[in-house]
Amino acid sequence: MPGCKDCAAPWAAIPPATPTCPRRSSGDDPYRLSPSVRCDWNRFLQLAERALPLGPAGLPDLERALALVRGRPFRGRPLPWAEPYQQEMITRIIDVTHTVATYRTPAGPHHDLSAARQAVATGLDVDDAAELLYRDWMRIEAVAGNRQGLHTAVTHVQQVNRALDCSLELATEQLVNDLLNGSSAAVRI
Repeated sequence: MPGCKDCAAPWAAIPPATPTCPRRSSGDDPYRLSPSVRCDWNRFLQLAERALPLGPAGLPDLERALALVRGRPFRGRPLPWAEPYQQEMITRIIDVTHTVATYRTPAGPHHDLSAARQAVATGLDVDDAAELLYRDWMRIEAVAGNRQGLHTAVTHVQQVNRALDCSLELATEQLVNDLLNGSSAAVRI
């Protein structure tokens, strides 16, 4: 009988793989996933929940959590059972995105505008109508002295709101006015 080349054990000695969806004992038993099944969302939550209470010291874990995000959860239009999960995921991703941008934008030991921009881009890929993230993006470009980038952020949020047939939030309107008219107080987060 052939054996495993790494351990020289016969095939019969290798235990079968644990099924990812074990058999139910009866038709009334719910379907369950094996405890060995992992997903990026669980890892995202672990990283975010550990990092958020730490303030700026949690930035590495927050950025690792955002690195797991690959666009809008459940892509497109989810099935009805997934809608509440999708909304929770979007909300948490936006929260982490905003937190990273908040810590990375101001001058100081955590200042990193590239990391702030990357976080905002990830968040907007998840929800392109999140005005909070557009305000973060505007502040980033204002701090960078990038007037063209500021105009790009303003144009994007205006286009999204036009497509949704809604007005800008008051906080967004005020920030746009302050930043375009040179108010340094507007950059504060």
